[in-house]
Amino acid sequence: MKKSAIQPQGQTVIQVTGVPKEAIVIGASAGGVEALSAILPHLPADYPIPVMVVIHLPPDRKSLMAELFDAKCAVAVREADDKVPIERSTVYFAPADYHLLVETDRRLSLSSEEPVLFSRPAIDILFETAADAFGPAVTGIVLSGANKDGAAGLKAIYDRGDQVVVQTPDQARAPDMPLAALAAVPQARTLPLEAIADHLLTLHRAEAP
Repeated sequence: MKKSAIQPQGQTVIQVTGVPKEAIVIGASAGGVEALSAILPHLPADYPIPVMVVIHLPPDRKSLMAELFDAKCAVAVREADDKVPIERSTVYFAPADYHLLVETDRRLSLSSEEPVLFSRPAIDILFETAADAFGPAVTGIVLSGANKDGAAGLKAIYDRGDQVVVQTPDQARAPDMPLAALAAVPQARTLPLEAIADHLLTLHRAEAP
């Protein structure tokens, strides 16, 4: 049985302006499971905006991220498949040892091309292809991690006029990735995890009729 969404303990008031969001992309590495556990369980079952997640994983074992978060979350969670349409109210995790891409027709795609910054899946590839597919209708989020993956992709999203968010580096278990993202996009909104969860709910409310 799916759980109900966890209610945030406080409300962070964040004004949402501009183009309505049609996708959210999240990148994480070391410390990412803990960070995602503070965000994704807050999403309600009918959360309308699809979420795509890359978290760095060992290449020689099956990812259990979808199973882990499906048990924690009210919203549907699944491992991404190749050439499938992106559905609303769904969180997609990149499988181990495959890059996750968004095609221009807004289908998901998997690739076994060379690692990027020693990573496959790579956050930059998801972010850059999502920026190409969704234009100014995607939000990018960089969480805890120990390398620079995600910085270039976050800039690609920002350069298209999209919202970008970075976990507060002092809060991250591994601050290297948030710091690299902020070096690439100094204008990024820096938020603690609880405020990132509130921000996603604000996007949800902005989508409601």
